[in-house]
Amino acid sequence: MEASVKFAAFDAPCRVWAVSSIHSDRDGLAALHDMLRERIVGGDRLVYLGNIFGYGADARGTVDELLAFRRWFLAFGDNDVKDYAVLRGAQEEMWRRLFELQFTLDPAEVLEWMLKRGVGGTIEAYGSDPARGLAAARAGVMPLTHWTSALRDSFAEAPGHRDLLSSIRRAAYTRDGALLFVNTGIDPERPLDAQNDTFWWEHRGFDQMETCYFGCRLVVRGYDPERRGVRLAAHTATIDGGAGFGGRPIAACITRAEGVVDILDPGPPAVRSHRRPERDRKAVPV
Repeated sequence: MEASVKFAAFDAPCRVWAVSSIHSDRDGLAALHDMLRERIVGGDRLVYLGNIFGYGADARGTVDELLAFRRWFLAFGDNDVKDYAVLRGAQEEMWRRLFELQFTLDPAEVLEWMLKRGVGGTIEAYGSDPARGLAAARAGVMPLTHWTSALRDSFAEAPGHRDLLSSIRRAAYTRDGALLFVNTGIDPERPLDAQNDTFWWEHRGFDQMETCYFGCRLVVRGYDPERRGVRLAAHTATIDGGAGFGGRPIAACITRAEGVVDILDPGPPAVRSHRRPERDRKAVPV
């Protein structure tokens, strides 16, 4: 499958740095970016595995930090836009659908469902109030349309934020088919272009994968809804530092030949990296 508006494709062979869910932890992301500046070398690729927004208090600052690091990465060596990707997570999907809330069958119920899943902090970060949104949803189509329009306008006023949301991909992979990157899950029985919203809502199939996914040697995700942290298996890898739930964003360096070779964790301050000495490192077989 070729790269498209749905999927990002990285030239191979390469090293890929995969960033876990961030959940609006700007400070954690900034600390992680400082570590990545010291580790990224020419030819490396970079993918954010979704859930940029949600739960945390600084969604707007998080996007600003992500965009600033994107500028650094694209200016580094011979990097190009094809070497970089941001994936859609459940938070970005909810944010996109929030702007069309007035078209849903029961907007108040839908908004309550979203608020239970962390969208409230993002609404506040862009200058609105979840309680006002609920009141508008219960008042009817016109008040709700006014509220969603004001929220959309506020989002559009933040430089680069709307462009980021419009450029996110559903998944990323290396062109040799060895590595696949997703947000939360995947249905092992369905090809990539038939996954639809499985990438950010369904995780049971990911947990049950015991063989290669359509010849792909390793599937990497950035969020585990059960919050079990980093989990490395023969054909899957979960890179989740618990950001938004008491943890921090983390990043993993992954290659076709060795699997996960390095994991960066920006906190606590005394533990700057989980990287093992070269002689002791046992990579995940891919």
